[in-house]
Formats: sequence, structure tokens, C-alpha cells
Amino acid sequence: MISFMSQTAVIVALLLGGGVLVLAFIFFLRTKRLKPFGPDDLEGHDFELYCAQLLNEHGFYDVHVTPGSRDFGADILCFRDGVSYAVQCKRYDHPVGIFAVQEVYAARDYYDCMVGVVMTNSEFTQPAEKMAEKLRILLWDRSVLQDMDVR
Repeated sequence: MISFMSQTAVIVALLLGGGVLVLAFIFFLRTKRLKPFGPDDLEGHDFELYCAQLLNEHGFYDVHVTPGSRDFGADILCFRDGVSYAVQCKRYDHPVGIFAVQEVYAARDYYDCMVGVVMTNSEFTQPAEKMAEKLRILLWDRSVLQDMDVR
């Protein structure tokens, strides 16, 4: 049979070990770049509708979500202050690469829009950022969407 002192030592060790695990988990959550965000749980088309709603709430008008297939690289077409926008939406759990930039670059020209935008609940790779700068495509990442989503 284990003595009272041994039982106490085991309990203290378990509590300390558990406390260390809890602290490590809190540290992980605080240092993790991508904090939980509502749109992370949406499917592709629902994320497009979410982005369209955000645009509408922020002064964009004639906001139209394109058909799911054969959209020529734009998920949303809209206007703001007389400027036309082609928007590509990417709901990813990893950084968005150059393909999304290429898609909206082509869509901007196809739809005769003045501005191309990629919106994502994630972030962008460095090559995507470099390409977007060269092609004059706007990149709206997770932080931009969080700022727009003031609910």
C-alpha cells in the first residue's frame, strides 16, 4: 500500500505536470499566427458569399457572385466609387500561392475590371506577394477580413 506522503507526492507531480501542459498549450495558442476565425469553418461557395457580404457592407455595390464553374478566375464582381473589381476568394488552411494571383490577373482582364483582388481567410506566400506586386493585384489576407468583419 502506498503511504499518504507518496500519494501526496504523486498528486502534486500530476498537478505540476498538468499545469506545465496547460501553460504550454496557452503559449502555443498565443504564438500561433492564425487564430480561430468564423469563416474558417465555411465551405468554398459559402466563403464566397461571406466575402460578397463583407464587400457589400463596406461600400461596394452591384456585388455579384459568379457561377461556381467557368468563372474565368473571379468569384465576385463588384464596384466601388465607379471602379470595377474582380475578386478571387480562397478559403484555405494554408498560405495562398501564386495560382490565385494568376487567376484573378486573368479575370481582371477577361471581365474588363480595373482592379483584381484575392481575399483569403489565410495568408499569402512570399512568391504570391511578389507576383501580386508586379501584376498590381491587391491581396486581402486574414487580418484584412477580420478588420472588415466587425460583427
